[in-house]
Amino acid sequence: MLLGLVTVVVLAATGVWNPFPGIWDWVDRSKPISEPDVVWQQRVGGTPKSVTIAGDTVIVEQRTRVEARSLATGTQLWEHKADWAAVAGGDRDAVVAVGKLLVKGYELLDPTTGVVRRRDGDAVAVWTYRNALLDVRCVEATDCTLSAWDPRGTRPLWTAFLPGVHSGLLADNPDLLGTRRLGAQRIDRGVAGPEAVPPLLGFPVDGRVHVVDTATGRVLQNVQPGRDERLAVIGGRLLRITATSRDGTCYFAISARDAATGQEVWRRTGLNLRTADNAGCVQREDPQGARNVLIGVAPDGREAVVDGYDGRFLQIGAQGEKLLAVDDRWAVVRSADKRSITGRELSADRTRWTRAAGGKSGAALTPYAAVIAEEKPSRLIAVDPRTGRELVLLRTSANALAVGPNGMIIGEGREIGYVRWGAGAAVPPPPEEGGVPDQNPGSTYLPPSDEGSCGPKRELCPDGG
Repeated sequence: MLLGLVTVVVLAATGVWNPFPGIWDWVDRSKPISEPDVVWQQRVGGTPKSVTIAGDTVIVEQRTRVEARSLATGTQLWEHKADWAAVAGGDRDAVVAVGKLLVKGYELLDPTTGVVRRRDGDAVAVWTYRNALLDVRCVEATDCTLSAWDPRGTRPLWTAFLPGVHSGLLADNPDLLGTRRLGAQRIDRGVAGPEAVPPLLGFPVDGRVHVVDTATGRVLQNVQPGRDERLAVIGGRLLRITATSRDGTCYFAISARDAATGQEVWRRTGLNLRTADNAGCVQREDPQGARNVLIGVAPDGREAVVDGYDGRFLQIGAQGEKLLAVDDRWAVVRSADKRSITGRELSADRTRWTRAAGGKSGAALTPYAAVIAEEKPSRLIAVDPRTGRELVLLRTSANALAVGPNGMIIGEGREIGYVRWGAGAAVPPPPEEGGVPDQNPGSTYLPPSDEGSCGPKRELCPDGG
């Protein structure tokens, strides 16, 4: 055996015959990460920090680099050294913003070729959306300029002055004052990809909140929260959330104000938005919700979905029910007995579908599908949010990483794979590709074709219609 091993080493060293790569490939061969098998499965260089479907490509962010792969085959298209990466734009105009930690500036790369489309050497932070990209640069700590760009634009759409931002260099998508999404085990928080830019954004600067109109760049408000208050900018409104400690409990009040005039538009009391985590009532968290809606808990323990624009109750759950996912159009709810989950249409507050599920099921809503993660057995399921029709069912312990119009990316460790929806599956189009202006601008709106919410300023709907 020793003589044979020496012979093999000599042959390999002289280049005559080298069996070691083949042996290693056999040992390191990847096992399928789901059943049925994925369309393709690839091993990336490191555990992904984020995965995003951008048109015909898959953008994989890792610790020190970002790479793009073909959505059709999984083959690598390009690789770029970067400490952070984020995708802006939709399926047809996507770009990849990349940069290095503790270094000013960023680059915008073409997702298909990796070619640099635009460079910036001064920005300290970048926010990426489906229909815009925002960046901020600071001459001094108290002298900053916020700029908005089309994803592939070469000139800013507008600029606004801000008296500073969070201290330091902030890389991609630092926190703003909005909603805090519900999470689920085995479903990545960025599974839905970039969303449309909200009509208003709240920038926290030195204990104050600067409210910026994203259509014009005007700074509408510069507000100092009170001692018992937390401010949030949701649904085109500035929300002042008060939590007062009295009688051993927290008493909550929400006042929604028009950002341009400061006048109160709606008000609710007794609704706990889960901004305080103890009886001291110190509010350290943003309210739960998504896009233009809020999730609150009524005094009787029932969960409710509230329209951030006009304060309407879009849904009030039954006793013991649990919200798993919510957006402007839909809610996914687990029943009180934990044996089923239902999909509900918020505009009509009615149940559209019901399916059996376990007590530990989690869910997420995307523009293209509702994703459900189940345990014992471990499964990932994607359904049409309108009808509950099953798009795909996978027996897998992998995570759902990204959802696109025709399928989703799943991953486990360094392995990622692409799953295509079943043949003939009807998938809802993305929000910006349809919809009709609402007669009540600002309210949560579901058009007849279920194509999404127009938003408080009709920013998601085309003109006319």
